[in-house]
Amino acid sequence: MGEQRVSKLTNKKAMQRFMKSLLNDTKALEFMLENDWFESDKKRLGAEQEMALVNEQNLKPATIATEVLDKMKKFPWVETELAKFNLETNLTPREIKGKCFSELHKENFDKLVKIQEYLDKFKAKIVLTGILPTIRKHHLTMDNLTPKKRYFALMQAINEQLIGNTYELRIVGIDELIVKHDSPLLEASNTSFQVHLQVAPKDFVKYYNVAQTLAAPCMAIASNSPIVFGKRLWHESRIAMFQQSLDTRSSHEHMRERSPRVSFGVDWLKESIMEIYTEDIARFRPLINSDIEEDSLDLIKKGKVPKLRALQVHNSTVYRWNRPCYGISDNGKPHLRIENRVLPAGPTVMDEIANAAFWIGCMEGMVDTYDDIRNHLQFIDVRDNFGKAARFGIDSTFTWMGDQKRGACELVLEELIPLARKGLKKCKVNTKDINKYLGVIEARAKEHTNGARWQLRSYSNLLNQTNHDEALSVLTQAIINNQKDDQPVHTWKLAELKDLDNYQPMDMKVEELMTTDLFTVQKDDILDFVLDLIKWKKLNFIPVEDTKGKLSGIITPQNIFNANLKANKSSRKKIVSVSDIMDTKPVTIDTQATVLEAMKLMQNRKSGYILVVQKNDLVGIITERDFLQISSRLMERM
Repeated sequence: MGEQRVSKLTNKKAMQRFMKSLLNDTKALEFMLENDWFESDKKRLGAEQEMALVNEQNLKPATIATEVLDKMKKFPWVETELAKFNLETNLTPREIKGKCFSELHKENFDKLVKIQEYLDKFKAKIVLTGILPTIRKHHLTMDNLTPKKRYFALMQAINEQLIGNTYELRIVGIDELIVKHDSPLLEASNTSFQVHLQVAPKDFVKYYNVAQTLAAPCMAIASNSPIVFGKRLWHESRIAMFQQSLDTRSSHEHMRERSPRVSFGVDWLKESIMEIYTEDIARFRPLINSDIEEDSLDLIKKGKVPKLRALQVHNSTVYRWNRPCYGISDNGKPHLRIENRVLPAGPTVMDEIANAAFWIGCMEGMVDTYDDIRNHLQFIDVRDNFGKAARFGIDSTFTWMGDQKRGACELVLEELIPLARKGLKKCKVNTKDINKYLGVIEARAKEHTNGARWQLRSYSNLLNQTNHDEALSVLTQAIINNQKDDQPVHTWKLAELKDLDNYQPMDMKVEELMTTDLFTVQKDDILDFVLDLIKWKKLNFIPVEDTKGKLSGIITPQNIFNANLKANKSSRKKIVSVSDIMDTKPVTIDTQATVLEAMKLMQNRKSGYILVVQKNDLVGIITERDFLQISSRLMERM
């Protein structure tokens, strides 16, 4: 969950003090590693569950996390996350043996049930998914940042590192998303199920390299984040969303390389965990300070284990998909963990525990089988596989051992499940648990279905029947309904309109209804082109914009009728341009107005359209047809 007692580094002295503590922590860690201070005889599993909260009525983000936590003060395992519509739970670390996975499953499910009991009082629901389908850009403003010192400090510090003027999202999948944003809170759209594996220091290098190797196939079989702002993008769009939301870099004429704070890495780990920590200190300036009271080197001299708070604070602001972690066990000994940040939340707790069992089993089985994975694969192929898995998920084809090309499902079924089974047996995990959770992964691969595939297929089908907003609402409601039963996603039927009992679109924003794929003309275009465009695309209204996308006016049927009437009365043949006939005072509305406000405006102005603008930029259009579609769907539900 991260160290909370932090603040922004505001001056040179504070930066210098923090850097001194940070460098001392690295020396202390190196000393402890060289002198065998670490716990090495235990293998433990831990996890963190992130979740989205939605309003029961409209299935949009519910910004109630702080109020909910006020009611849940007696439960220390539930905490805030970055945004007001997210919560996170810490699950109990346990040794990897016996019924550890079914015990983790029960604990997680029970804690979610307990949270839901409190959410019921706020008329809200939990949604387990990598990216909430109904989340929109306007939900990710600084107004929805959780009011905690750590989060404000982090957001301000990242903003100060920004080289350009804005953050940009550019993701292309089935659809395309190109949008600017003014804060790094876009990160809050992501929710994950983070799994921790404790390993002995002497084995850290080979385990970490195997974790890098497994990131792609594990993500492929588990992907569950294909929809962002109503756009069908990557199967695991969290990868792009997270990197780009915190990417402070900007393009330049020169080709100097700058590393993003969110990354997969650039090479294999070679000698020690120290390589990761020193690399991150060398590449990334500290963003936040911590109220550090300990002198880690002084504690080492006294034979005491330091908390290494400066190192942990800095590590929490560099987002590797496989992140190294330092901690202190209940017995007072320090330990090392690998945190897998690749796995998305959901679709059910059953799916999440299956993903965890598969990853840990593969980790143990692959280390046991290959020892040093660097002798079998090139890092460049592993990194390439990671990018493919994020984009194509279960449809990916990977470069594998011996330069083979292996489809994700084939690789999982033929090689990785047997390895996972071997690894879990080596750890003496209960056979029933092994069969249960690896059985979920096997069925997913055989059915060629995971959360991302289910969402994409359901959403595409729904778009043939209704508007984007209702389709996203239906999708979200279907996820909630299915996760209650905790049946794995490969058994789900596709979402249907009847899954949503109560659709109330009047409080949704104009930007959630508007059409953004516009055909426009410019002032100097001729009337003949306008007439052909109307015929080709069956349009009633055509916006007029300048070369920069600024709104200039609109062409309506009445404008065309008047132009034709005038031309018939004239004996001269004149080329008529758009500027001669357009309406220069079109009906407009802001993106953040509600649909009900738009309906009233259209009624008052007796208009068949409304142009949607943001700072005079033309961004969309709403027509009578859109409102008729909403009305017909509401009547059908009644």
